[in-house]
Amino acid sequence: MTDRTGLPESAARKLRWPLRLTLAGLYAERLLRAAWPLASVVMAVLAALMLGIHDNLPLELAWIGAVAAVAGTLWAALRAVRQFRRPRLGDALARLDRTLPGRPLAAMADRQAIGAGDPASERLWDAHVARMAERARGAKPARPDLQLASRDPYALRYVALLGFVAALLFGSIWRVSTVAEMAPGSGAALASGPAWEGWIEPPAYTGKPSLYLNDIERATLSVPEGSQITLRLYGEVGALSADETVSGRTGEVPPASAPEQSFAAVRSGHLAVEGPGGRGWEITILPDEPPTVEVTAPIERSAGGEFHQPFRAADDYAVVAGRAEMVLDLARVTRRYGLAADPEPREPIVLDLPLTIAGDRGGFDETLVDDLSEHPWAGLPVMLTLHAEDAAGQTGASPAEEVVLPARRFFDPLAQAIIEQRRDLLWSRANAPRTAAVLRAVSYKPEDLFRSETAYLKLRVAIRRLETAFRYGTVTEALRDETAAVLWDIALMIEEGDLSDALERLRRAQERLADAIKNGATDEEIAELMQELREAMQDYMRQLAENADPSQMQELAENQNMQQMTGDQLEEMLQRLQELMEQGRTEEAMALLQQLQEMMENMQIAQGQGQGQSPGEQAMEGLAETLRQQQGLSDEAFRDLQEQYGQPGEGQPQGDGQQPGEGDQQGRNGQGGQPGGTDPNRSLAERQRALRDELRRQQENLPGAGTEEGEAARDALDRAGRAMEGAEEALRDEDFAGALDDQSEAIEALREGMRELGEQMAREQGQPGSQGEATGQNDPSSRRDPLGRDVGENGRLGTDERLLQGEDVYRRARELLDEIRKRSADQNRPDVELDYLKRLLDRF
Repeated sequence: MTDRTGLPESAARKLRWPLRLTLAGLYAERLLRAAWPLASVVMAVLAALMLGIHDNLPLELAWIGAVAAVAGTLWAALRAVRQFRRPRLGDALARLDRTLPGRPLAAMADRQAIGAGDPASERLWDAHVARMAERARGAKPARPDLQLASRDPYALRYVALLGFVAALLFGSIWRVSTVAEMAPGSGAALASGPAWEGWIEPPAYTGKPSLYLNDIERATLSVPEGSQITLRLYGEVGALSADETVSGRTGEVPPASAPEQSFAAVRSGHLAVEGPGGRGWEITILPDEPPTVEVTAPIERSAGGEFHQPFRAADDYAVVAGRAEMVLDLARVTRRYGLAADPEPREPIVLDLPLTIAGDRGGFDETLVDDLSEHPWAGLPVMLTLHAEDAAGQTGASPAEEVVLPARRFFDPLAQAIIEQRRDLLWSRANAPRTAAVLRAVSYKPEDLFRSETAYLKLRVAIRRLETAFRYGTVTEALRDETAAVLWDIALMIEEGDLSDALERLRRAQERLADAIKNGATDEEIAELMQELREAMQDYMRQLAENADPSQMQELAENQNMQQMTGDQLEEMLQRLQELMEQGRTEEAMALLQQLQEMMENMQIAQGQGQGQSPGEQAMEGLAETLRQQQGLSDEAFRDLQEQYGQPGEGQPQGDGQQPGEGDQQGRNGQGGQPGGTDPNRSLAERQRALRDELRRQQENLPGAGTEEGEAARDALDRAGRAMEGAEEALRDEDFAGALDDQSEAIEALREGMRELGEQMAREQGQPGSQGEATGQNDPSSRRDPLGRDVGENGRLGTDERLLQGEDVYRRARELLDEIRKRSADQNRPDVELDYLKRLLDRF
């Protein structure tokens, strides 16, 4: 027995719900395909109405939009009616059957056409139907095809949906009812007669509130320039009109009876709403003045080149941006030497002015801080102009100031010469031959000038590149800028030296201070250099105390009657030195500085006496020999580079502390058969390889394994080995310039390894010895540092004994506090010291 689907009744019962759900899916599919344009139009229209777009449009455009919305809705509805076809049960059955393998539903609905009376044939047919019925039991509802991408390639339905969602979130359904008010002579407008509304909105940057004109009874108003005036006229068109003279509008102006008008107030005048219930006002415009900016103090600079330029900016509302412009004042430039050539054109220097963060930007004082010491105009006269801008886009400028662009102060004469030639090269590329010639002349005999072989080699390579460029081509901007950067680095290397060692840093600080005294440095530069000297001396004292052997210090104190100096006496000596320099008494200052240098050298000699050789010192001696031999190989490679370009050999630096020619002679004759010695039968590459092998052997016996300094020393020596390997390959290819770079890197890495190894040895010497030793103040065998201070355990300065004891503790504390207050009140002291004293007062 079958039902209307043509399926057996038992099978139809089992397929009832899959068929119903498939039929519902077909309804959804066909409805969506037919009605998606109607839904999109409806959502778009509702979104526009809920967001109130019609309220902000002119009446004509609003009516055009309404007609378009109605026409679109009718078209979409007609299309939906014409395209929708109601699905039938057979359609659902066919859709469901297509989802099953073998089309079992169609098979069950078929009738046996051949062999209807044959029992065997009927049994075969029944078996086939049963198998199809079994397969149909697993039927599931067919999914409807709801994809509309092919029918809506531009995704207009999603645009309408997005607008509708935005209207639900940010609009109001009640705005839809305002459509009725668009019809002339209808709704509340006809019931109450003509009406109007008006607003005045000052610019946002003024921070002033909006004014609702309906609530303002007074006849005069003062508003900022640029305020936006909006008027809306309700009721019959023409019953009300606007009359104004504040906008200054010309040309095509909307009619005075337009329902909505908006314009900016740019001048004082009259504003009125003419008609029943109208009102008028006299508008006074408050002008927006341009901002002002001015320099409040002369420009200041530090020895490092950083400058400080105080300024003040003000505006009637707020300053939103500012800049400083510097242009070269060519009329004030002394046109001689390298500056005699015509300068190459350069863009003005433009710096952003800092604005106050927490304060009122209507008027504030700030300081422009920057460092232009590497700029080509550093040290030259420029015209400085400050500009300020307000929110209205108006700008104000300060009078042009004649200033000298601050530059870094170099006290070393060689560094000064290099920086001057760098300036000339940046001034004009036509100075390249002169710059190369002057630098070659300055570095002709480098033995007494260069403390660093690396600086010398870099300078010679820079000279060679510059000479090659102007002899065989042109000096490009890229080469000019690259050479200028190299010369700056070389000058810094010469000026600052190797400051990783405490003694070297102290010596360098003393030299810089001596040069400053000779060259007439400013008080700010002297204060900065004095602070550098204090810090270097403290580091040196601390290193001496940490590395000192107590037994040696005791023996020296007994046998040599070593003179002691307290920290207060040393500070008084430094203060006296600074006073002499500030007073211009250079001869006395130089004499006092010489005494200080001699005292430091005596401390170094006393600290180094009586020491024997340890495994670490033996390793240091071997690395020093390797360094010397590497320097010799580098010198020979440089001479080969000169010969390759047809230049005769020139004097080379022979390392620290050697006489001219000493390193070369030792390098050529060898030292006891060392790998770096010169063998006439061996090439530079072979000797470089032998020196690398010797370094590897030394690394195997290097002490300090497992310590931080020891591992750092091994890493540095590994880098030296890799650089030596690169130098060897470059020498085999006769790339002497590349070999020099690798050899310089190897020399620096060797020095770093020796420095780390020295720190590791100093830490080992600072380990705690026997405990419970007497440290009495009057005991001649007590452990003291060169300044007379007790050396505590583990080499630290001072002990915790005899502190805060005795009857005069409180009196001494009061005296110290009074002295701190006295010093903090002295504004002539350095800022660093005043900050420190202030922190002490805040704490105690």
